[in-house]
Amino acid sequence: MPPQLLVDLDEIDLSQVEVSIEGVRECNAQRYEMEQINGIIKFDTDNRYVVAYKNVRDDEFWVRGHIPGRPLLPGVLMAEAAAQACTYYYKRCTNDDRFLGFGGLDKVKFRGTVVPGDRLIIIAKNVELKRRRAVFETQGVVDGRLVFEGIVTGMPV
Repeated sequence: MPPQLLVDLDEIDLSQVEVSIEGVRECNAQRYEMEQINGIIKFDTDNRYVVAYKNVRDDEFWVRGHIPGRPLLPGVLMAEAAAQACTYYYKRCTNDDRFLGFGGLDKVKFRGTVVPGDRLIIIAKNVELKRRRAVFETQGVVDGRLVFEGIVTGMPV
């Protein structure tokens, strides 16, 4: 049985975007093919979480080769999307202008597929926020079903 979601998505209007891609770009350095989130749906410092989204398109760079005839969003890009949501949270909470790079991925599990046309909802809940390290529990959800989970550790460089 999959774990409970970190945030009750029924309490959030998933159609309302709080921060557009332009706002994300103010915090995150990734551009072009490596932008893996399209915006922020909810940013909540009181409850220490961010909910972001990625609209998975059929013209993305990986579609042709990751799996011809049956494109599946690579797990590594799901993890990257989660990390980018974590970076947004970190930057907004710390005003640290250093790049937040991967320090680690732990307890990662892929529980479902993500395909072009899906909207991947990314939940990142902060569990530790220090000057030299930030740790987040993360989850990805498509149509109400958990498709991945893992712990992302970020380190400013």
